Amino acid sequence: MAQRRRTRSGAKTPAPLKTAEAKIEEIGARGDGVALIDGEKIFVPCSAPGDVARIAYRGSRGAIETLIAKSQQRVSAPCPYFGECGGCALQQLNTDYYRGWKRELVVKALAREGFDETIIAPPLRLAHAPRRRASFAVRRTGSGVVFGFHERASARIVAIKECLVLAPKLAAMLPSLRALAEKAPARWRIFDLHVTLCDNGLDIAFLGGDASDDLTGPEIMALTETAQDAGVVRITADGAPVAMFEAPFVRFGGVAVAIPPGAFLQASGEGEAALTGFVAEHAKGAKRIADLFSGCGTFALALSANAAVDAFDSDPPAIAALDAGARSASLRHPLRAERRNLFERPLSAEELKPYDAVVFDPPRAGAKAQAEQLAQSSVPVVIGVSCNPASFARDAGLLRDGGYSLSQVLPVDQFVFSAHVEVAGLFTKE
Repeated sequence: MAQRRRTRSGAKTPAPLKTAEAKIEEIGARGDGVALIDGEKIFVPCSAPGDVARIAYRGSRGAIETLIAKSQQRVSAPCPYFGECGGCALQQLNTDYYRGWKRELVVKALAREGFDETIIAPPLRLAHAPRRRASFAVRRTGSGVVFGFHERASARIVAIKECLVLAPKLAAMLPSLRALAEKAPARWRIFDLHVTLCDNGLDIAFLGGDASDDLTGPEIMALTETAQDAGVVRITADGAPVAMFEAPFVRFGGVAVAIPPGAFLQASGEGEAALTGFVAEHAKGAKRIADLFSGCGTFALALSANAAVDAFDSDPPAIAALDAGARSASLRHPLRAERRNLFERPLSAEELKPYDAVVFDPPRAGAKAQAEQLAQSSVPVVIGVSCNPASFARDAGLLRDGGYSLSQVLPVDQFVFSAHVEVAGLFTKE
């Protein structure tokens, strides 16, 4: 068998770059246009279905070299960095096509499990600027600091001065965040700066590179002086505390929760409100509710206004934060927070018997083991939330096989201009 020639370093010789004229047939699941060239699918970023273009491609990846004819679905991207910055994939699509494509992500995922699309609502559209969390890439060079986002599928950082998908309060702090990155120790050459917009200021986490090294007194002083001017309430470096002016908090159901470093939050406050509204509406009348994969209490604290809630999550800091927040508030009903790994030890069908409703909001991988137990349970109402339509559909199939009916699915477009969509669904068992 012939061997592909290798370079002196041992790396494979890149396939030759080819060009061809082709039409973009559709947008693929990751947000790239799909062209058929010699019977092969070529994935082309920043294209629109109906575009005719000369495409330069290598293997299955391509790029528009010359746009010959524009699609009717194409619009001018509102961001000057689009096409270079890898943060957004779909700014080139008109609103109707974009919304339909987002819904189609959910339709296709559920269709693979045998569900009909009539139960799927149009995506709930949020503002173009809802994101309250961001991860900025930083590289220190001889001419200064490069601060921005990675180019798609590349280590190159695109320097930015604005971002249309960030919440306005966070976008307004971009100059201050860049200044903070510049004040990081000079020995930190490459690192990420994670930012969360909390109710009382910015929570900053330096990650990667040499951020785990101990900081000297002067280095801490340089960071804290700049941080205070930027409205920062806490700084950590690879999880280690650097400075805290006050505990960063986020309100869930009106209850302030001091969130731990790296805590999971819904990507936007608006998206969180929409999902919480869906969950609360369909949990009405329940007297006892289990909130599985509860995190810091996004749903649990809102639900505690009308029911007793037992919250379960494997993350110790998140459960501790939820417990502390609940204890400090005057809740109308009891809330119990318990650390439990629901992947390895899901609540059994027997343990689920006392509950009138169950909410589950797992990570992207879904909740297969827990869904299997829920399917065997007698809980009358189950509400699922997921950032991954594929794993949501798989878990939905397990619940259906156990006798549950999926009657409503709400896509929530809180990852604006990306190839991701949040999903909430209502399951009932007679």
